[in-house]
Amino acid sequence: MHVDLGPARQWGQRFPVRATAFAAETPPAREVLADSRTMKGGGAAGVATLGAAGVEVAQQVLAETQSAVLPLVPYLDTLRWVFIAVALGGIAVTIYARLDDWRRGRR
Repeated sequence: MHVDLGPARQWGQRFPVRATAFAAETPPAREVLADSRTMKGGGAAGVATLGAAGVEVAQQVLAETQSAVLPLVPYLDTLRWVFIAVALGGIAVTIYARLDDWRRGRR
């Protein structure tokens, strides 16, 4: 095996720069990923899903303790449904953003 570590070499003339039939590259749609509606919707759905799971764990812990905090259990059930609704809303925002971006790209 031979490895050439010498200076760069060039044989012949370089090809001239010519116009091509390729389309020019388009700039990126946005510079900051945090501005993406898809990321915001997905983030909201993820946080709400973790919140709903946390409420489930809290309900189990409170049910096991059976102390003076037992009256809080119905509120936790409501809070779990609120988190589920927020998660579904985040998923809906994500789907809407993807469809809207797709429609804008087709115009």
